[in-house]
Amino acid sequence: MAGVVQFFKESYEEMTDKVTWPSRGQLQNSAVLVLVASLIIALVVFGMDKAATYILELFYKSL
Repeated sequence: MAGVVQFFKESYEEMTDKVTWPSRGQLQNSAVLVLVASLIIALVVFGMDKAATYILELFYKSL
């Protein structure tokens, strides 16, 4: 049991004293970057889906 308590004490100390946490501004910038990248990827996948649908419709209409 003492090992578990020691583990939690050391974990708490590391999280509060040794970890470098990002600032609020850095978190906001990262969040915006993730949002923009997600939107771009979603648009690319949407475009690929529409193009594949169009090509397959042309193919099946020609049969």
